[in-house]
Amino acid sequence: MNKMTVRDVEVAGKRVLVRVDFNVPLDPATSAITDDSRIRASLPTVKYLLEHNAKVILLSHLGRPKGKVVDGMRLAPISRRLAEILGKKVNTTPDCIGPEAEKAVAALKPGDVLMLENLRFHPEEEKGDEGFARALACLGDVYVNDAFGTSHRAHASMYGITRYLPSVAGFLLEKEIDTLGGLLESPERPFVALFGGAKVSDKVAVLKNIMDKVDLLLIGGGMAATFLKAKSFGVGMSQVEAEAISTASELMQAAEKNNSRLLLPLDVMVADEIDISVLGKIVTIDKVPSDMIIVDIGPATIELFSQELKKARTVFWNGPMGVEEIPQFAGGTHELVKLLPQLQARTIVGGGSTAEVITALGLEDKVTFVSTGGGASLEFLGGKDLPGVVALRDKI
Repeated sequence: MNKMTVRDVEVAGKRVLVRVDFNVPLDPATSAITDDSRIRASLPTVKYLLEHNAKVILLSHLGRPKGKVVDGMRLAPISRRLAEILGKKVNTTPDCIGPEAEKAVAALKPGDVLMLENLRFHPEEEKGDEGFARALACLGDVYVNDAFGTSHRAHASMYGITRYLPSVAGFLLEKEIDTLGGLLESPERPFVALFGGAKVSDKVAVLKNIMDKVDLLLIGGGMAATFLKAKSFGVGMSQVEAEAISTASELMQAAEKNNSRLLLPLDVMVADEIDISVLGKIVTIDKVPSDMIIVDIGPATIELFSQELKKARTVFWNGPMGVEEIPQFAGGTHELVKLLPQLQARTIVGGGSTAEVITALGLEDKVTFVSTGGGASLEFLGGKDLPGVVALRDKI
């Protein structure tokens, strides 16, 4: 990565604003954190700053409050969890800007940690408002971006703030860029990419950009229905992006031109509807009933994909193979996830729902890298510049 990092600036005694992505899932009934992996991912940066006597001021959002104060989206539970992990007090503020935030920052001593309240309680955050960015910037001397998951957004705390403070990358952001960039620049071969999820349109840019870099593309999930439709297979009542059928055809043609293989499911699980009470059945892809929905890949496909993954030396995966949130439709996803630790390969998992599955199965430490950014990782691999990264200082 050609950007300066927290190693490249003096932080001792400084007020260091650290943009983190602590947008963690909470139990709606108890507000308890159900997965703290995003908090843990930024610990190397936070601990480095504390060890170097910085005054650490954390900025984050939580949920989608749409510019209003929502009590269930306050950051107090996140602050408490971070305090438990660090073994030290982490205070919070009732707002992320204004007199009370300024007073709390002024009281900090080197080695203290402060969590400012949810940035998205202010509509100006997502609008990238300059006044809001200045109000945040006045609370710090240095800015550190360690929130890869939101770096594709030109929000005030991601982009606008960099106009007013020396701005560098944290260790998580650095690791994300270096790891994902390595996929595009120098993957060990064979390089296999596995894509799932609902929509082709969400992944068109990355599929096009990665096509001439992979040896094999495996396509599952809901998006497989669009590819199957492009090959004139019946897909029943499965959701198909009509406008993406031609795109799927173009991608398959591009794979042939680039000497990359692209494999689709051989068999699938189908069901009458997507519901927890419904059981599915396995059919080959030429026998999908007209009144049923594809909800997972089938056993022959799991075997085919498994054999191909076992040959790989680099694997990138983004998107589940079926309707993973319903247990009986999660078999394909779970079987392949459990295979990842057994591969003799670098295994890199895109963020979003795929990362959630890895964490839920307790395998996050058994793969090479789990990205904290779903949309950000796709945009980066799709060749797009991320505003939150572009805005940081370049290495001299």
